[in-house]
Amino acid sequence: MSSQIAGVLQLTVLIAALGLAYRPLGDYMAKVYSSEKNYAPEKWIYKAIGANPAAEMRWPAYLRGVLAFSAVSVLFLYLMQRVQGSLPGSLGFSSIDPDQAFNTAASFVANTNWQSYYGEQAMGHVVQTGGLAVQNFVSAAVGMAVAVALVRGFARSRSGELGNFWADLVRGTVRILLPISVIGAIVLVACGAIQNFSGIHQVGQFMGGTQEWNGGAVASQEAIKELGTNGGGYFNANSAHPFENPNPLSNLFEIFLILLIPFALTRTFGRMVGSLKQGYAILGTMAVIWVGFVALMMWTEFAHRGPAFEIAGGAMEGKETRFGIAGSSLFAVSTTLTSTGAVNSFHSSYTGFGGGITMLGMQLGEIAPGGVGSGLYGMLIMAIIAVFIAGLMVGRTPEYLGKKIGTRQIKFAACYILITPALVLGFTAVAMALPTPGNSMTNTGAHGFSEILYAYTSGANNNGSAFAGLNADTQWFNTTIGIAMLLGRFLPMVFVLALAGSLAEQKPVPETAGTLRTDKPLYVGLLVGTILIITGLTYFPALALGPLAEGLAS
Repeated sequence: MSSQIAGVLQLTVLIAALGLAYRPLGDYMAKVYSSEKNYAPEKWIYKAIGANPAAEMRWPAYLRGVLAFSAVSVLFLYLMQRVQGSLPGSLGFSSIDPDQAFNTAASFVANTNWQSYYGEQAMGHVVQTGGLAVQNFVSAAVGMAVAVALVRGFARSRSGELGNFWADLVRGTVRILLPISVIGAIVLVACGAIQNFSGIHQVGQFMGGTQEWNGGAVASQEAIKELGTNGGGYFNANSAHPFENPNPLSNLFEIFLILLIPFALTRTFGRMVGSLKQGYAILGTMAVIWVGFVALMMWTEFAHRGPAFEIAGGAMEGKETRFGIAGSSLFAVSTTLTSTGAVNSFHSSYTGFGGGITMLGMQLGEIAPGGVGSGLYGMLIMAIIAVFIAGLMVGRTPEYLGKKIGTRQIKFAACYILITPALVLGFTAVAMALPTPGNSMTNTGAHGFSEILYAYTSGANNNGSAFAGLNADTQWFNTTIGIAMLLGRFLPMVFVLALAGSLAEQKPVPETAGTLRTDKPLYVGLLVGTILIITGLTYFPALALGPLAEGLAS
């Protein structure tokens, strides 16, 4: 069987598995966020934090809950790293330096999981499981809560109320992420991933010296790392490490976990707004972009140029032979079109155009299907922009899901789509202009520029993957990427929740013959075009200096 056919079969199996899970999981999540019943463990949590889950919140109160919880999480994780040397189960590792502790705390709370350290050489069991793994759950739950709040903004009228943040946070964690992660961890252990709390031990001689490995609760962290679109690896090699991702079966299962909730949330959206067709339209948009990027990446990496490529069957540099080009390309596209950031190959070693595809996937806003929660609310923002453009074309006030998209709503949407590009391009320009940051580049020319552009693209979009040719463990990059991650995560949430509140205050607008049908293939095409055009106009000059220049020169 050729590698190309194997890749098509993997893609087919993955789509079939996602299709089987789509309806039951999407409906279940809709019930979770619409339920008025609280389970006993949830009641204990509410009592401990002093929250009333039945109290409805308007958008400012909901936002305060998001920001307060996240600020406490950053502080808690920062302090845990700073005192690691005094904690039990530290495996003898010292405390983390202040700049790296800030970067890591911001990274995991922002659902970015950017890592400028070697996981197996820096973090002990307590920080890994009690700090990083916990944030893998709750940071994902925060994103889902904000998405559900926006959906309620469309579904409700004349109230301005968006639900209760604390209830959404707890339910998302306890009823959705935790049970699926338990099942996922069991599957990964069955595939060969490790799950223990062993210390550091020697595993034999290597090039004249001893080689040491430490164990850890890897399978459980790997499950939520992918399910919650987090991406931070227990080991520096991330999902290319055989302890995290042992074989092609586990590789395909991890990709399934990455895409599971983001795609299924479109069903949840359709169910909560009372129109499954609207959910299918959003799903179709996400699927078209995702499949298109997968096909383009495989074509780029399988293209034979010269005897070395022909012998290897394609661009095998930087790719695990266990997974090959197909498994690596499928993983790379899925992880950069979501906010996961996990890697099973070396993105810096991809072809010039292949590296550009991973970068462009993040620059779209990670909305196809995107991160858990963030993908859905990002796509809904783009849906509003597309409706607005359509309204300008025909000269009528745009409407979406029975709500008028007026000046106030379009300002919130415009601010949302401008924040991340401003962070990416601004920080990249400053880093390239200053003399010191450039010293961290392994390469010069177009590829060196791509290393820095990729780093800030990954940080500001809350992805967390890296080109890996850049030495990011410096005070400059730890600080600036940390700031980019926090601003890139929470500033957009301000405008999402403000938009949700303004929509929830409106009364429904009856559908007329002139209303744009947003549940039809024509609108899906308009939405795909809007996303690609906006992203292209924003990032094309920077991409032309990096991956496009490199690809055309090769």
